[in-house]
Parts: sequence; structure tokens; C-alpha cells
Amino acid sequence: MNFDQACREVVRICLYLADRGFLAGTGGNVACRIDGEHFAVTPSAVDYYAMKPEDICLLRLHDLTRVAGERPPSVEHRLHGNVLRVRQDCAASIHTHQPIASAYTLLGRALEIRDPRHRALLGPEAAFVGYAPSGTSWLAAKLEKALQPHINAYLLRNHGIVCCGPSLEETVTRVEALEMACARYFRDAVEQRTETEREGSGSVVLALLDELLKMESVP
Repeated sequence: MNFDQACREVVRICLYLADRGFLAGTGGNVACRIDGEHFAVTPSAVDYYAMKPEDICLLRLHDLTRVAGERPPSVEHRLHGNVLRVRQDCAASIHTHQPIASAYTLLGRALEIRDPRHRALLGPEAAFVGYAPSGTSWLAAKLEKALQPHINAYLLRNHGIVCCGPSLEETVTRVEALEMACARYFRDAVEQRTETEREGSGSVVLALLDELLKMESVP
């Protein structure tokens, strides 16, 4: 994939994720490997519904220097650069603030992936990454330290998630799988509450999560 193709594909993926509610406004970011030395990344502070292919930035992987694109790169470009340097098997990295998985990050622990379909995409767990401020080299370093060869989903405490994969399309599938895995965790946790509790607000939450999980089986 050349840079022009990557720019169009990144914009398409961003619009898809925004339509799904995984990206909103200017929050979150998407990166795509171009070759062994370069990657494309979304720009900083550009609304996804206004973003154009020419807004996408091209960075050198080894020093993160911008070599194409007029806008500044996403503040999380260091984070994506670390993922693509360490995970040579991956060609894409997506960071979102998707609602259910982001809520799970508040628990401060890894998520065991139990569903075999999700395990095939994400690995045995979604790894936990301790808190660091958004857009900092500190956060990028924390994620780099947590990266593992067979784990494709990372939970950033009080922040959001990062998924990586061999293509943008496959990485989107992993982002969606992580949201469903977190929804399943919360659904099971609510179900384990006492019958009395579930007759109150718990029953409403349970019904909402059931509806969300039904969507996973819709073609």
C-alpha cells in the first residue's frame, strides 16, 4: 500500500469507527504502516467527519519525523510508532475511547478473554497499561513496555484502548471484538447480582447489554 492509498483507507476506517461510536469528534487516532520505514497517522485536532486524505500525516518510523502532510500528527503518534516498531507482524494500530471498553479500564486490571472467537482475535487477555497523561511520551513508553507478541488489545487506564493487527480491517475487527468482550464481562457481572438487585436498575442494564451482544451475531 502506498501513501495515497493508505490516506484514503485511513479516512474510510475513521468514518466507519465514528459511525459506530468508537471515535467521536477528534478523540482517538488511527495509524497504518506504509513500509519498513514509514507509517501514516491521523492528524491532531481534526474532526473525523471533516477529515480528508490530504490531512493524513506520513512519519518516519525510527525518529517520528514528519515527511508528508501539512497538519501536525496526532498527539499519540509516539504510541503508534512504538506499536509498529515493536510489533513487526502488525501493519495497523487503532486507539479509541469506545464507551464500554473505556469503562472497563477504570477497573485497573487486565481482561481475560474467554470467548474462543474473541481469543482468536485478541489473544488470551486484553493487557492492562497503567495511567499516564494522554499524548505523552510517558504513556507511549508504558504501552511499549506492555506490548507482547500474542496480545493484540491493550487497556489504557482511565483513557481508552489500543488494538493492533496485520491490516486496518483486521484491527477494526479486533476493536469491535474487545468492545463485545467487555460488554460480556459487565453483563455477566450484573447477572451475578442478587435477584432483588436485578429487579431494580440492574435489570435495565442487563437488558441493554443483552441487546448490544445480540448485535454481534447480526451479519
